[in-house]
Amino acid sequence: MRIARDWNGEPDDAMIALHARRSAAMIAAFAASGRPVALVLTGTDLYRDIRHDRAAQRSLALARPLVVLQTQGLDELPAALRAHATVIEQSAPALAPGTPRRRTFDLLLVGHLRGEKDPLTAVRALARLDDAPSRRLRLIHVGGAHDEALARQMREAAHVDARIELRGPLAHAATRALIRRGRLLLLPSLIEGGANVLIEAVTAGVPVLASRIGGSIGLLGADYPGLFPTGDDAALATLIRRCRDEPGFLELLRAYCARHAWRFTPQREAAAVLALAHNLLARGRAGGAPAPTSGNIQP
Repeated sequence: MRIARDWNGEPDDAMIALHARRSAAMIAAFAASGRPVALVLTGTDLYRDIRHDRAAQRSLALARPLVVLQTQGLDELPAALRAHATVIEQSAPALAPGTPRRRTFDLLLVGHLRGEKDPLTAVRALARLDDAPSRRLRLIHVGGAHDEALARQMREAAHVDARIELRGPLAHAATRALIRRGRLLLLPSLIEGGANVLIEAVTAGVPVLASRIGGSIGLLGADYPGLFPTGDDAALATLIRRCRDEPGFLELLRAYCARHAWRFTPQREAAAVLALAHNLLARGRAGGAPAPTSGNIQP
């Protein structure tokens, strides 16, 4: 098995491709060779590209099986293709919860600055909140600047509110160490296929406040008490206040997250990926890329 950014005609027996639109040309070329292709669908695939992009729709027609990263993702696929899809949840090694700072109540916002991540909802929520007498709120962002206009807005917000700390991109180990010492992970995204950072928080015993989108519902459940409407900074501020001021509510969220942690073990993910690879290779030996689906694939 090898990991590559591009496929240039190498004699591989099977392909597992990531991204319906970005990998469309490679998927088409590999499928044309008669060898099997599986396609892993990300958030931008499921919740944007396959709805209108012809190249992404063509990838859906050529690849078997389709892989989504959380159960709700199945509902985003065209009905005719759901029987050809499987769920493989991502994982993170479990970490013992760290000891949070006593003088601050740390809110973690982890992810590169892109519009889909909607970090400004977290900034606006913080602006609605005053500090408790004994504890100061602190919003810590980790990630690079993939959108310079958004990065400028975050720098301006940090200049106005000293409680915002912009750490920039950190090594993965340093980011996980920061997460495990946080009080809450904030995930205000507009689109997520199944956020790995959510899984990293859950497997470190850190509760999550997440926007009510398919990617987060698929991992935490529709009844998770820490969900809020996308872009609703007032609702997020209310949840943050409850977590800070009501220890019982914070523990309720922690207990909900702990119920899901067993699903996100590296052993479970590795077994699922190996099964996928073995099935692809077996189909290849049997002579098996799927026949292209006629016409456009529409959700």
